[in-house]
Amino acid sequence: MSTSLNGRTKLVGVMGWPVEHSLSPQMHNAAFAALGLNCCYVPLAVPPDHLPQAVAGLAALGFVGSNVTVPHKQAVWACVDELSEDAQAVSAVNTLIRRDGKWVGGNSDIPGFLMSLEEEGFLPRGKRALVLGAGGAARGIVYALARAGAQVTLLNRTVERGEALVREISRLLPGRSLEARALLPEELGKARDDAELLVNTTPLGMWPRVEASPWPDDLPFPAHLTVFDLVYNPLRTRLLSQAQAAGAKAIGGLKMLVYQGAISFRWWFDVMPPTDVMYRACVDEMARR
Repeated sequence: MSTSLNGRTKLVGVMGWPVEHSLSPQMHNAAFAALGLNCCYVPLAVPPDHLPQAVAGLAALGFVGSNVTVPHKQAVWACVDELSEDAQAVSAVNTLIRRDGKWVGGNSDIPGFLMSLEEEGFLPRGKRALVLGAGGAARGIVYALARAGAQVTLLNRTVERGEALVREISRLLPGRSLEARALLPEELGKARDDAELLVNTTPLGMWPRVEASPWPDDLPFPAHLTVFDLVYNPLRTRLLSQAQAAGAKAIGGLKMLVYQGAISFRWWFDVMPPTDVMYRACVDEMARR
């Protein structure tokens, strides 16, 4: 946040209901301070039935843009003038950009996830990936990996739901290698040896149920895997601890949160913010809570 708010301060924020838990204000305002930008990022608590008025109000108040979180990621479609290809593909908008007097709805989760992987030295093209879960987060991850050229196996407790998601992504990206299996120890055991990436999109291990993990205790963990857990609270989930104990590379979900935020930042201000500053701001805020 700018140290001096004035009539030239550029405004952005995050709309959600609730929104008190969001780390976005801390990380974006830390980036503004580091870059010396006269900008301010504010949390915007918007009840679902007030969403259209809130989006119209952002335009009236001169907001540059806004992030969008639950429960508004689908409902906000009706409030925008244009949708990006990624937002259409995954049926979710998490970023609003004010452009030429219109609202453009985008999705920074997809490029943010891929940038997180690449920053860790993992390039998906030609690699085999296991994705655990078939919810909203899984849709974006499967789409991102398939588009980047990975061979994706989706494992979900309800295999029918996983198969439905695979069919949807296959329609969007024909010819890609996608399959669905049941999230069972025997299926994990079969798939683990050939896989190079494991992504957990389930909430297992999230605070307060920090003892939970999607990986069975009695199934040896392969050391060659790169493991990405989208859960970021706690920073080191049980799954990541299992991976590290086996010598596998472990990546926490806070990295994706920061990089999707950095992509939104770049869309708004045409500059890439310091992701190390944003990450530290999130860690510090989590320690305070």
